[in-house]
Amino acid sequence: MLLQLYPRVHRRYSSLPVFGPIVENFGAWLLKKGYSTDCIREHFCCMHRIARLLHKRGVSNVAELTRGKLQACAPAQRLDDRRLAASVRLLERYFASETLIFGAQLLSRVDQRTAEYATYLNEVRGLAASTVAGHCATVAALLTDIDYELTPERLRALTSRDIEAFVRRSGARLKRSSLQSMVAHVRTFLRFAGSSGEAPTGLDRQIDTPRVYREEKLPKSLPWETVQAFLQAIDRTTPSGIRDYAIFLLIATYGLRACDVVALALDDVAWRARRIRIEQRKTGRLLWLPLTDEVATALLEYLRRGRAHLGIRRFRRGFQRDHPDFREIFLRCVTPAGVLKSTAIAEAFQKWSRRSGLKIASQGVHCIRHSYALHLLRSGLPLKTIGDLLGHRTLESTCVYLRLATDDLRDVPLNLPAGACTTGQHEVAR
Repeated sequence: MLLQLYPRVHRRYSSLPVFGPIVENFGAWLLKKGYSTDCIREHFCCMHRIARLLHKRGVSNVAELTRGKLQACAPAQRLDDRRLAASVRLLERYFASETLIFGAQLLSRVDQRTAEYATYLNEVRGLAASTVAGHCATVAALLTDIDYELTPERLRALTSRDIEAFVRRSGARLKRSSLQSMVAHVRTFLRFAGSSGEAPTGLDRQIDTPRVYREEKLPKSLPWETVQAFLQAIDRTTPSGIRDYAIFLLIATYGLRACDVVALALDDVAWRARRIRIEQRKTGRLLWLPLTDEVATALLEYLRRGRAHLGIRRFRRGFQRDHPDFREIFLRCVTPAGVLKSTAIAEAFQKWSRRSGLKIASQGVHCIRHSYALHLLRSGLPLKTIGDLLGHRTLESTCVYLRLATDDLRDVPLNLPAGACTTGQHEVAR
């Protein structure tokens, strides 16, 4: 690769201090991740600077390199030198994933305790991966708050005042509903730790929780005309636009969650049978839905003109794109190449909402799912059918969307008899 990039001066890089033995493999690794040759050249130039910084720290060969010494070469503030910061970060990822130079990174006490708790939640409680991640994030924050890393005995001596202080500090940045979930996570962990003697027993019953009334807020939804206008406002002349249109069309057609969309694989689309398979990440249910003509056209357009070009920039002659064979349908638009995440769908929704100029107050893509449910309800579909399409386990979950149909409820009440209002006013006056 070096000989192709630098036909005349390739030895300048292969003889680099520290990085000379690995520069060829590092470049191939970057190419595999989807980086362009121009971008790879820029990172190679930064390796000269990093090698000089390591020399000042007494590192003369790759065997003496440690994670801490490499991280010390990065600027204190990333924005001060973005290219240098990015090169250090990529080198760290390369050494960690492709070599044994850094060795196994030792977990901190907080990470070890959180990992053990995650195993319990997964294997004993059987919670979903996203739920386990939420619990572990709260536990890690709690352990960090009580300085468990330096004084692990603090967990055994935990008091209700310590928990109250943690909840109070967390409440300054969380809504009541989020704070209620966080308190539930803390209670679950304290029961788990108390059962093994690592925390005082009964402490979980001493924590008060914010009062949140069931269904006190209406789910956010958009008029169906706004949803259609939003889809038409997406620019489909670029690979990213073609991808985003297919994503939001799937959500608007089937009411999917963002986590379900990013998990869609090529094998989930049965083209001949004209069906699409959805494995719901939240409930674990498997749905087979009809593949509509509009969705099939959008997916084919994306696979032909969008997916094949995502993550590709300018490659020079002589290089073939060594792209991993991802089975997931939706991929990232920028390097490193990889599978799309749910957060990327939320960011895309916010971007196209701003560009569309429509009045979309909600910043969450989940409002399209709510809009889809209300659209089905107004189309006359029974609640059971709507619940089956949305993948709900009970009708209670589906009935939440009934509260969105406020305009339809106005047709339900009977007209008051003539003079009823006057009679009521006289009775009040008496």
